[in-house]
Amino acid sequence: MFKHNLRGRRLVFAVTAASCQAFLLLGYDQGVMSGLVGADNRFGRDFNNPDAALQGDIVALYDIGCIIGSIVVFFIGERLGRRWMLMTGGTIMILGTAILATSTTVAQLIVGRIVTGVGNGMNSSTAPVYQSESAPSEIRGTLLTLQGTMTILGLCIAYWLDYGTSFTNSSLQWRFPLAFQAVFAVCLVLQVIGLPETPRWLMKNDRYEEAREVIAAINDASPDDPLVIQALADIEKAVHEDIQGDQVGWRDFFSHGKLQNWRRLLLIILIEIMQQFTGSNMINYYAPTVYTDALHMSRNMSMILSGCTSLAYLVGSALPLLMMDKFGRRILLIVSAAGLSFCFMMVAILLSFDQVQDAYGATAFIFLFQIFYGLGWLPVPWFYPSEISTTSLRSKSAAIASAFNWLSVFAVVKITPIAIENINWRVFVIFAVLNFLWIPIVYFFYPETKGLELEDINLIFAKGGFTGGVFSSGGQPVVPHQHARETELEGKQQVDMIENVEHT
Repeated sequence: MFKHNLRGRRLVFAVTAASCQAFLLLGYDQGVMSGLVGADNRFGRDFNNPDAALQGDIVALYDIGCIIGSIVVFFIGERLGRRWMLMTGGTIMILGTAILATSTTVAQLIVGRIVTGVGNGMNSSTAPVYQSESAPSEIRGTLLTLQGTMTILGLCIAYWLDYGTSFTNSSLQWRFPLAFQAVFAVCLVLQVIGLPETPRWLMKNDRYEEAREVIAAINDASPDDPLVIQALADIEKAVHEDIQGDQVGWRDFFSHGKLQNWRRLLLIILIEIMQQFTGSNMINYYAPTVYTDALHMSRNMSMILSGCTSLAYLVGSALPLLMMDKFGRRILLIVSAAGLSFCFMMVAILLSFDQVQDAYGATAFIFLFQIFYGLGWLPVPWFYPSEISTTSLRSKSAAIASAFNWLSVFAVVKITPIAIENINWRVFVIFAVLNFLWIPIVYFFYPETKGLELEDINLIFAKGGFTGGVFSSGGQPVVPHQHARETELEGKQQVDMIENVEHT
């Protein structure tokens, strides 16, 4: 089954550490190119000083690789399981890193970026599912939010490593930062080896006894403990209500009925698009370029400010660790969107005056933007799809979410250097308006999931209507007490059914 003998919170911590390692790697990859492109440095000279369009290609084609990786997970992720997908993704990233670090042409560099992206797309599709299916419900939000914090820690490492190597004139200036990501990829593979599969994946694949043992290990209880038996029965009931086995296909996402898969899919896709069109990755991928071209600062100052911006981002990403399971997903998304809209509007106003002192004022609002973004729109879209999906569709839904996320990243990253070159500060106005629009969309259509077991989240989608009951309920989470009363009488039959299957 699995090699580690970890139990209770130690096992939960080990699963969390592996999932967070995947996002640490994701964050590093998001930031590593920002300190290399757009400057008269060794990287620029080695690759014939690429113009704004080619810079966009070098940076953004990585996201095409991520989309490909997400599509791969859609087709084989459920078959191989969460662990094998993470180990495969990490291995592919090691291969991509080798191609990147030995690049001698733009073509090889782009191939390396795409290959690395494939591995990252597989990881970003799988890690939230692995974490959400293994975490206790009362702390699931906090543990999943930690993935966002680790993403920004990776971004910080990339920014400051880029800055540190910027003082050398050898090819080490860009080869070492690109090669360094292999360290995180190797750690990811080693961490996942020996960890268990999730009980929900095991149950879905008719491995009941293993599922029982994993649930017992997570709760540090005996396999015969009533808590373990009840959790197993709840998962079994949810699995039987879902679409079964290899029959899951595209058309199942477009069904309505009791499970409302079509509405869930729309929510999943839209939240990924909204996340990227906050404008966050305009800063993450191109912070030095933004400071140099839009705010007219020196390259050295831009590199320092980019590193400091990432530290503000890290602070913002840590704040929801204390809030996610207390206030919930909805309120943090709404407050975050309001803050983002205000910050970018102030940046646009200040930059429109075209004065040095105003540019420094705009910089302060970019710092504040990172804090507001870390509060809600950084963590929630990464794990919300895995929360609201049914067990049978969770892996495929996460893959679709990841694909749309990276497709949106590609669009933003591709247009950013061109937009800054042509409309300058006005690009901030566009994102300010978009962030304001996300507020009513979240308020009317996105239900709250805090504190609910994944199986109880199905109750959220029992209501019909244009907003699916979100508006009429004020977005409050479903209280599963009635559900518990309804299933109390059938609990014994479910346990007996599971035990009968095990003995056959």
